[in-house]
Amino acid sequence: MTHRSTRATVEDLRAAGRLIEITHEVDPYLEAAEIQRRVYANQGPAVLFSNLKGCQFPAVSNLFASLDQARYLFRHTLESVRRLIELKTDPSAAPKKPLRYAKTPWTAWRMLPKYCGSGPVMQNKTKLSQLPAIQCWPEDGGGFVTLPQVLSMNPHQPRQLMQSNLGMYRIQMDGNEYETDREIGLHYQIHRGMGVHHQSAMSRGEKLRVAITVGGAPAMSLAAVMPLPEGLSELTFGGALAGHKIRMIRGSSHAPVYADADFAMVGTIDPNATKPEGPFGDHLGYYSLQHPFPVMQVEQVWHRRDAIWPFTVVGRPPQEDTTFGQLIHEITDPIIPSVIPGVKAVHAVDVAGVHPLLLAIGSERYMSYLEPSEPQELLTQANAILGNGQLSLAKYLWICDDPDQQLQISDYQTFIQNILARVDWRRDLHFHTRTTIDTLDYSGTGFNRGSKVVIAATGQPNRSLATSLPASLTLPEGWKNPRIVCPGILAVESVKQATGAYTEELKSVVHSLDRNHPINQFPLITVVDDSDFCGQSFANWTWVTFTRSNPAVDIQGIDACMNDKHWGCQGSLVIDARIKPHHAPPLVEDPKITAKVDALAAKGEPISRYL
Repeated sequence: MTHRSTRATVEDLRAAGRLIEITHEVDPYLEAAEIQRRVYANQGPAVLFSNLKGCQFPAVSNLFASLDQARYLFRHTLESVRRLIELKTDPSAAPKKPLRYAKTPWTAWRMLPKYCGSGPVMQNKTKLSQLPAIQCWPEDGGGFVTLPQVLSMNPHQPRQLMQSNLGMYRIQMDGNEYETDREIGLHYQIHRGMGVHHQSAMSRGEKLRVAITVGGAPAMSLAAVMPLPEGLSELTFGGALAGHKIRMIRGSSHAPVYADADFAMVGTIDPNATKPEGPFGDHLGYYSLQHPFPVMQVEQVWHRRDAIWPFTVVGRPPQEDTTFGQLIHEITDPIIPSVIPGVKAVHAVDVAGVHPLLLAIGSERYMSYLEPSEPQELLTQANAILGNGQLSLAKYLWICDDPDQQLQISDYQTFIQNILARVDWRRDLHFHTRTTIDTLDYSGTGFNRGSKVVIAATGQPNRSLATSLPASLTLPEGWKNPRIVCPGILAVESVKQATGAYTEELKSVVHSLDRNHPINQFPLITVVDDSDFCGQSFANWTWVTFTRSNPAVDIQGIDACMNDKHWGCQGSLVIDARIKPHHAPPLVEDPKITAKVDALAAKGEPISRYL
């Protein structure tokens, strides 16, 4: 079956034993989110909250509980999408295997959205204040829509569905300075398609019409986060994965509305007006702080008769949105070589918050008759990656070739160790300074501002990675508690300094060391606040290192050197991954809510095993 509503999805999961229902009252303020986080962490199923406190609508979370469950939801369409992508990468495959691709034209036909006059989503009217305003973290600015489908049209072609943009841009429903039942905050980030439409509206002096929908086919949630090329509507991908054309209700006074959604909010954005939005506990594991963002004047709120409110919780990964990334990788990985020549694979590391750490496998093809002694074409490919859509948000890009095809790019620990065994810090660091970084990343020098570094390596290993502390190791003054994270990587703690003293303090310590110091047996040293925490797992170290450092500011090196304006070092690379005064605070649960859910776990109900 293919799903046309959240209720159909819920009943499908229930019949397959992939859903648990909670019938007692659950508070949408923090409690529902705490339950969701625990169920996901314990590999539980979808959760239907049929009795949300103060709300007439049921809600469901964990629809995308795992990659296996996502594959189940799309079991009737995923293979046809894969075959469509195969033909995109190799059009000559169709005549060679006509039976395999016999149904592909039908898939392509379903990709075309269509207009209609009405749909289930407009069966009833309601108010913003009647919707489930689920708040996930204690310091959030209010309730948020966490699985929205935000649609805007190109102001120059307002009726062309193929020119629409569908994105999962977070929506703040209440709080701050928003007028109750009239205004909501719309947070879209840098390098997102909606910005193009917003800019066009501003140039025309017009308000931008926007339709925000929630629910419907689960394919629409995935379509909203799909990194498609600019100019290609996400509605096409949604139709292919949903197994049917996406029906859009045409309106004379509002943006097109997804007809089969469970909920819809329509209105306009004044291109010159903003209001404070946030804070919000985000997918890097920290709060994104309050900033001015566009505000939407809400004109209508609709819902279908059997509406269920789907939601998720974001926070330090992995969370449910991890599944989105896994499925996107599974679908798009085969097409990467055709998009960026020479690049065989890319992998955004989820545990690092996605954008802070990107891995890539490239190739050295320029002079294949020679053994490359240092990265060459890899650097061209790295620049192409950093100039491509949302890949451009990568802060750390680690890239290497793989002539023997031995690397699994999703095994990020082995991948990083492979590069550490080969990298030459004198030549293989390539910085991009004073550039854009992810809007949600507060490690930089300002809003959307920071730096990047490409770490490129090729050839045979030039060092063995240390697995134990040298007997002669003595730490410089101020460093303590060394912990081996994995072969080649050492985490050490440092005494916290006053505001603004971090960089100079670290430089002073690093400059007191030389290339002959035994600490150089570890090519990568990270200075952290809690080395025991980083030593507990590679995931902990990865999250701390890449979310808490700004490459151009926080990377130092033992025996640093400058050659023709190229910075490098002859000893170990040192990354300052301590929390700085300008960083956003990490996410911490409310202890009262934690105790409340602990008590629920002790009651022995079916949900208890997942809490």
